[in-house]
Amino acid sequence: MPEKIDLYRSYGQKLISLFARLLFSGDSRSLTDLSNMLNCSKQTVLRLINDIRMSYGVDIEETTQGNRKYYRIKTTGKTVPVIPLTEEEVNTLYMCRAFAEHLLGKETFKESTQALEKTLALQPQRKAMPYHHFASFTPGTIDYTPYEASISRLLKAMSEKKICRVEYKAIMEEKTKSLYIMPLKIFSHNDTIYLSARLAGKPGEKNKKADFDPLLAIHRMKNVEITERTFEFPKDYDFGKIFNEKFGIIKEGSFRVEAEFTGYSARYVAERTWSPDQKIIKKGKDRISLQFTAASSPELISWLLAFGTEGK
Repeated sequence: MPEKIDLYRSYGQKLISLFARLLFSGDSRSLTDLSNMLNCSKQTVLRLINDIRMSYGVDIEETTQGNRKYYRIKTTGKTVPVIPLTEEEVNTLYMCRAFAEHLLGKETFKESTQALEKTLALQPQRKAMPYHHFASFTPGTIDYTPYEASISRLLKAMSEKKICRVEYKAIMEEKTKSLYIMPLKIFSHNDTIYLSARLAGKPGEKNKKADFDPLLAIHRMKNVEITERTFEFPKDYDFGKIFNEKFGIIKEGSFRVEAEFTGYSARYVAERTWSPDQKIIKKGKDRISLQFTAASSPELISWLLAFGTEGK
């Protein structure tokens, strides 16, 4: 039987944490997101929501989008009380800021720093800002400062559900292509920022279900233009199922993989999750077998070659 999720955290702590997340965010959160945040089962989250409703009379709104349920606390317009951040919370914010420095771009990084400074200025007991505790290793990364305007436009388009016209130059291609897309989610992978999107028809054309959903690297976008055309967020879109269930960001057909690692590589591989269904079998001192599901043979081959003679 699998180990119980978050075995040592009390039900009361989870209840308070759930209430705080829904109250302070003001946003609708999916059942899956809440389950991941609290590190517990969906059944436990539903039980917590019911207890908050029954015991405290809090109006938690439930909505459905596609096959996913979302929850939020309905407020009456009253101002949420200012609650001081703990030292641990402040340190966590600065750690996230430092780790993402090379992905934010200079101006965005500056804005994030100012936001933290403003937040700390409101705290009743101000402490020295922990700049020096955290850093980011940057060799081999991309400077996203030139692409901050594109990211800003994409965020605006996602918020307003507007179709964008993107001038895009794919790797190894000489010409730039013009694409009309529905921007859905911005995410990072291996120190690169991507846009998960769906193709939209050209002006005057109906949106058609394409054979594939475009995966666009932000630094390959030459221009982003927000159009006046709107779109409905796809009810069948599930980022976790698309990208986090199999090894590889490029999605081909799924296939099973078994690889052996020795020495330092065996320890390195064993410490990480490469696919949710992975199985690690110890085959002796400093030797393991890794079995998992992949979806991209070029990425798999490149990944294996990086381990040299210690991976096969």
